[in-house]
Amino acid sequence: MSLYDIPLRTLTGEETSLAHHRGKAVLVVNVASKCGLTPQYAGLERLQKEYGERGFTVLGVPCNQFAGQEPGTAEEIGTFCSATYGVTFPLLEKTDVNGADRHPLYAELTKVADAEGEAGDVQWNFEKFLISPQGEVTRFRPRTEPESPEVLAAIEARLPA
Repeated sequence: MSLYDIPLRTLTGEETSLAHHRGKAVLVVNVASKCGLTPQYAGLERLQKEYGERGFTVLGVPCNQFAGQEPGTAEEIGTFCSATYGVTFPLLEKTDVNGADRHPLYAELTKVADAEGEAGDVQWNFEKFLISPQGEVTRFRPRTEPESPEVLAAIEARLPA
């Protein structure tokens, strides 16, 4: 099954998939509102504004698997993201990224190794997976800032022609 065929649900419960973003560069990030890394939302939103019209989108995936740092309801998460960080990029429903109930999207994404050659479980909130328009995945660990040189270079290299 292609990444583009995996069924997803938006934060508001609507069915979707990555097929809606086929041909774009997509940065999939597991997010949380009560994490020390939560300020990365600001950088993610700046990426959305900077590259959104050039065939790029951030896709936020709320996850409560890391120290219970995303405890809210879908409505609370949506309100927090828009009121605190002005988030305009799409958000999916709260999702498990590790373990027995790992979402099929993350079952595929976590097969990809990071820059040090390590694949496997998501380490923490704000782990990033950049999907190229051709479906190739590049992985960045949680502490890699959204606007770090390596992420910016990867996005630039993967924007549609």
